[in-house]
Amino acid sequence: MEKINWGIIGLGNIAHKFSEAFREIENSKLLAAASNDKKKLNVFKEKYDFEDKFLFNNYDELINCKDIDIIYIALPNFLHHKWVIKCIQNNKNVLVEKPATINLSEVNDIKKNLHSKNLFFGEAFMYRYNPQISSIINLIKDNKIGKPLSMKSYFGNNVWFKRKLFFFKKKKKIDKNNRLFNKDFGGGCILDLGCYPSSFSLLINSLIGNSNFKLENVSKELCETGVDIDSYAELVFESGFKSSLYASFKKNLRSSIIEGEKGSIIINDTWSSKDSIEIKSDKNYSMKFDKVKNIYSYQIECISKNLLNKNYKPTFPVMSLNETVNNMEIIDLWLNS
Repeated sequence: MEKINWGIIGLGNIAHKFSEAFREIENSKLLAAASNDKKKLNVFKEKYDFEDKFLFNNYDELINCKDIDIIYIALPNFLHHKWVIKCIQNNKNVLVEKPATINLSEVNDIKKNLHSKNLFFGEAFMYRYNPQISSIINLIKDNKIGKPLSMKSYFGNNVWFKRKLFFFKKKKKIDKNNRLFNKDFGGGCILDLGCYPSSFSLLINSLIGNSNFKLENVSKELCETGVDIDSYAELVFESGFKSSLYASFKKNLRSSIIEGEKGSIIINDTWSSKDSIEIKSDKNYSMKFDKVKNIYSYQIECISKNLLNKNYKPTFPVMSLNETVNNMEIIDLWLNS
């Protein structure tokens, strides 16, 4: 079977999760990896059985490798723009970890460089590829809850407090060099997590109207390094659809609720589809999804299938380039309000 050869730049935790997914896919092969850290390269070599000739200490060498069809960029946020542009300039298809960039100017530069290029560019919102999302879209299109009116969408990871002891919480010591808490590295909960609820809001609104919006009622809590660790905003679309966004480094949050004219959809785990969704309408029921794949498998398999078919445009409901731009507009406003 013909396969698409992938390379990875940046070998942090997310790269491991992504790499493990290739064991479940037939149309793709993880061929190469690049890192400035030789220890990480050795770990990847042993764990994923890389050939020495496809292990690079230099990112440019991987980009220039003729055997690679597409590159997954898993570097810290502030490095995304630089290496996406290098991939485009070298005519490499690219999937970049979210957020695609740390500001609107950078993502517009990517769009400009992609103009007239027959290349795949994708922002790695893996939840968009999961069967759960297609089911939610079909429920809305089939008028199960009527026209969507509003939504609450939350994403939080507790990296702020230590485990509870006798119901007390204790704040962790903040490492200023940790990318999550370093402003220069594109840290903060809005960029790291808030981009998920905002992107999901764009998806649901696309079913009923255009992407014109305004942002209201923004609140943020900053830590001593100057990055946001807890934040809320309300996204109001021209269509009348309204979405409440919440991102946090202090709470573990995964749920979303879509309210329609005739009922609602409760999504217990929006981002990894580990749980069921509940439909509250004239008939109440739930839908359970058998998670038989690594959550990144759907993404890799879909992109590879498109590339094998010479299709270089992300297919709905996958994040399009224009959605990536619109999403960064929201993030920019949220960060700077």
